[in-house]
Amino acid sequence: MTAAPHTLADWLATLEARHAAAPIQLGLERVRAVWQRLAGESPRLPPIFTVAGTNGKGSTCAMLDAILRAAGQHIARYSSPHLLDYTERVCIDGVPADAATLAAAYAAVEAARGDTPLTYFEHGTLAAWHYFLHPPVGTPVPEVWVLEVGMGGRLDAVNILDADCAIVTSVALDHTDFLGADREAIGREKSGIFRAQRPAICGDAQPPESLIAHAQQVGAPLWVLGQDFGFENEGIQWRYWRRSAPGGAGINKRGGLAHPALRGAHQLINAAIALTALDTLRERLPCPMQAVRQGLMQVQLAGRFQTLPGRPTIVLDVAHNPQAARVLAQALGQTFSPHTRAVFAMLADKDIDGVIQAIAPRIDHWHVAPLPGPRGLDGERLANAVRAHSNAPVEVAESAAAAFAQAREAIGDNDRIVAFGSFLTVAEVLRTLQP
Repeated sequence: MTAAPHTLADWLATLEARHAAAPIQLGLERVRAVWQRLAGESPRLPPIFTVAGTNGKGSTCAMLDAILRAAGQHIARYSSPHLLDYTERVCIDGVPADAATLAAAYAAVEAARGDTPLTYFEHGTLAAWHYFLHPPVGTPVPEVWVLEVGMGGRLDAVNILDADCAIVTSVALDHTDFLGADREAIGREKSGIFRAQRPAICGDAQPPESLIAHAQQVGAPLWVLGQDFGFENEGIQWRYWRRSAPGGAGINKRGGLAHPALRGAHQLINAAIALTALDTLRERLPCPMQAVRQGLMQVQLAGRFQTLPGRPTIVLDVAHNPQAARVLAQALGQTFSPHTRAVFAMLADKDIDGVIQAIAPRIDHWHVAPLPGPRGLDGERLANAVRAHSNAPVEVAESAAAAFAQAREAIGDNDRIVAFGSFLTVAEVLRTLQP
């Protein structure tokens, strides 16, 4: 008889094996039923921000978290995937979960589910929420929940809770096997987090018609970037603006804002999304301007155009689809470097050609590598894909860590390395940099 899992590592290994043996079809009925048994029919929950989108989810969640904490709130943030440790997914006031308490939450979910099957992500989502409701001794009970959708929206486990404010940061092609082959299909899935009479925010300036139609169908007031809110980059500062209501005549502005600590001009979009979301709930969650400024200056999130101190310059970015790669290429183009070496590894089910095409003009030398696991892409196949779209030299290493070592050995002090293509790629590089 197999011993019951005890530690968090035991639970994660057990669920990985269970899911690999019997994958479960999408749907919310199972996870909703287990949640009701775990938390009761009508648990008392704080205000909830639910954040979906192809890109920008993590940054937007981090900004909401930082601003609300600067305003004096205690914040729960649930995100995925993680970089170095699973506990990064479950944070209270920016502190990753206590592993022993989170393991106990996994056990509580297991007891509540009975014979109801759950996926790895569903089990982890419910465990995170149990942790937020029953945090470790000495940790405050969160007053706001910021929840990042894992994939899509409509059928994601996070969507069993009704968001007080629902956000779709962007809509682009990714996870097409599950979400659909075009932006209309993907927009329909992501807009599934919208709720009647509750604000919905869209950070895509050209949202799919399906997203707009769903907001109208359910009766969710929809703020759209460029139409109902936006920003003006004023150099060392920026200005935010928002209509008083979607399509309304009145416009509110806030000027003299510092740029977010997360680097890249695209982060102004995510900052404007966060401010709009906070404004829609300002009566319940007042955020003075000082908290907005402080939160934006202090926000942190690993792997999003993360530039490490020292020379040569090392940039880490989890970009793994063409839209994110274009944003990364733009950010690289805004700073000069005589020579840029890429440390590049991707999963096989991503749009590899699209990513390479988007960023190839910024890369002078490629160091490519395979990624582990059944979804990982072979290094030689990745190298061939790079050669099809780039004339720059390509070297193949046995791992992302080895590719990073190659790049560091060859690079000059004034040059830079950019590691990208997957959370797994960035995680491998980060591990090599740990003391």
